[in-house]
Amino acid sequence: MKLPELLAPAGDLEKLKIALHYGADSVYIGGKDFSLRFFAGNFTTEEMNEGIAFAHQRGKKVYVALNIIPHNEHLSKIKDYLKEISPLKADGLIVSDPSVL
Repeated sequence: MKLPELLAPAGDLEKLKIALHYGADSVYIGGKDFSLRFFAGNFTTEEMNEGIAFAHQRGKKVYVALNIIPHNEHLSKIKDYLKEISPLKADGLIVSDPSVL
């Protein structure tokens, strides 16, 4: 039987490390743009890189939330953002609008 995955929010790098240390199997994070968790602090690209490396060294996963409802002016910026974070090797994306896909 496959066990459920415990997914926790991580509003910043410190919270990411704490969530994984205390048993989360994975975390979801948001960048400075395109995340609905605007007041969470969120991650710079460098912090994402550090957090993903930290998680992967421990066999854990990191998902990046791009869960805004984008307007037309966001779409080209989202494309550039995805190119920027792609090398970080997050385990997946959480999106709320199919246009992001």
